[in-house]
Amino acid sequence: MHRRFRAGIPALLFALPVLGIFLLFSWGPIVKGLVMSLQKTNLVDPVQWVGLDNFHYVLTDPALGQAVGNTLWFTFLALLFGFPLPILLAAFMAELRGRSWAYTVLAYLPVITPPVVAILLWRFFFDPSATGLFNTVLGAVGIGPQPWLNSPGTAIPSIVLEATWAGAGNAVIIYLAALTSVRADLYEAAELDGAGVLRRVWHVMLPHLRGVILIMLLLQVIGTMQLFTEPLLFTGGGPQGSTTTVLLLIYNYAFVNGDYGAATALSVLLAVALAVLSAFFNLATRRWSME
Repeated sequence: MHRRFRAGIPALLFALPVLGIFLLFSWGPIVKGLVMSLQKTNLVDPVQWVGLDNFHYVLTDPALGQAVGNTLWFTFLALLFGFPLPILLAAFMAELRGRSWAYTVLAYLPVITPPVVAILLWRFFFDPSATGLFNTVLGAVGIGPQPWLNSPGTAIPSIVLEATWAGAGNAVIIYLAALTSVRADLYEAAELDGAGVLRRVWHVMLPHLRGVILIMLLLQVIGTMQLFTEPLLFTGGGPQGSTTTVLLLIYNYAFVNGDYGAATALSVLLAVALAVLSAFFNLATRRWSME
């Protein structure tokens, strides 16, 4: 054991700078945030220790209930429409075999588009006037102009549409990479048995994607619960607060109200909620994902 310990000293010395940098820039902000959540500060005036008062203020804020509801509504719609789409696209591309590269490039183009540019472009698409791009298309089939981002009822679905377009490419690439592990003879055997495309997808492709699908589902839930850029640039949280999400409320606490203590307190609550959700999800799906 003494020889093994001495042999590991050089490796430990080489690893110490990396570990130090990791602790400083990864865990340092987390610890700083936990400490700040117990303070009342605007980063200018002297710090006041208030204990759990920030958490009480956040939990009793009427805006929190609306923000949580908006976030959950967006998450539900994003999972309902945006989660199956990359799976279907990956299955379609896998069936194309040698010609799938062109469709892969097209699917990934929205991902490499800068988010601000994409959102500004989609704001032009969502023009509520009759001459707006989407309303022009709807008018061609006899449907009147839609308010899109200007109505509380259609603002969140409109953001879901843009977010699905922008984020589907990442998931498609991951699913296609996972499909490379599926043996070609399984597809050939299914084709010889007379299985069509849908049956090959259901009985051959999806069983091999089971573990990846569960991981992507968890990641998408965590990502949609942290929606921020789209409501900030599309609507600023309006109309009537219908697109104010939890992260946008954190932003308002910090950069509008100047209350960084309340902002970090809500951030800590969000992190705890997502951690509990992740733990519950892993426990609930562990057996199914390993079958």
